[in-house]
Amino acid sequence: MSEALNELASYLAEVRGALISSSEIRFGELTLTAKSENLIPLLTFLRDDVQCGFVNLIDICGVDYPKREDRFDVVYHLLSPRQNLRIRIKVATGEFKPVPSACPVFPGADWFEREAWDMYGILFTDHPDLRRILTDYGFEGHPLRKDFPTTGFVEVRYDDSAKRVVYEPVELKQEFRNFDFLSPWEGTDYVLPGDEKAAK
Repeated sequence: MSEALNELASYLAEVRGALISSSEIRFGELTLTAKSENLIPLLTFLRDDVQCGFVNLIDICGVDYPKREDRFDVVYHLLSPRQNLRIRIKVATGEFKPVPSACPVFPGADWFEREAWDMYGILFTDHPDLRRILTDYGFEGHPLRKDFPTTGFVEVRYDDSAKRVVYEPVELKQEFRNFDFLSPWEGTDYVLPGDEKAAK
């Protein structure tokens, strides 16, 4: 597998090296880094080239690095059924720097980009319908950002007695990040059902 990835990396550097900022193979996967202005030509080439054939868009996701100037990475995962290979493309972007939409190349990118917008606030230009997809209509903020507050917001639930959706303050059922990692199954004075079989 690593030999095929090395060949693919060499081929891409030779024929489309101007579109790729860097490439590396780690953990048995090829990762390409590109600038946002080169994203659409690179995705189009990876889809249409006979030696690549990355016709399946598996996922688009965001990664938040709040201390970086361009705090987000937009990560594209592609699959080539013909080559039986996967590839990852990463594009760095800022809070107010949009990334071109991949919808013209992969129409299925629509939902993934809406999710990245909803969860991280990553902007996509020329997206056909960039609006929230996972959070409620009046939700403020982007919940997967690392600086998103964990308390002070409302949660939504359906109240059967009122026969309507109600908004309530968020109530955490346990102390925030105060976990007891001791197993309740260890150190007991009694034998749990089934443990007598393990002793034999």
